[in-house]
Amino acid sequence: MHDQNTNAAPPSRMMRLPEVKRLTGLSRSTIYRLGGTGGFPRRVKLSERTAAWPEAAVMDWLAARCAA
Repeated sequence: MHDQNTNAAPPSRMMRLPEVKRLTGLSRSTIYRLGGTGGFPRRVKLSERTAAWPEAAVMDWLAARCAA
């Protein structure tokens, strides 16, 4: 039997690069450069050739940029 934690937050939706670019207005190279220096959320490897960004992390980053 599998125990379920009813207090756990639902998993965040994952966004692929074209959607992240469209949402942020950043270029591919800027997203990867900022991600490498900690200035943007890190991508999550979903498979050998696929990566995506958690929607919640990108939205939090955008909110912080707007508040700055």
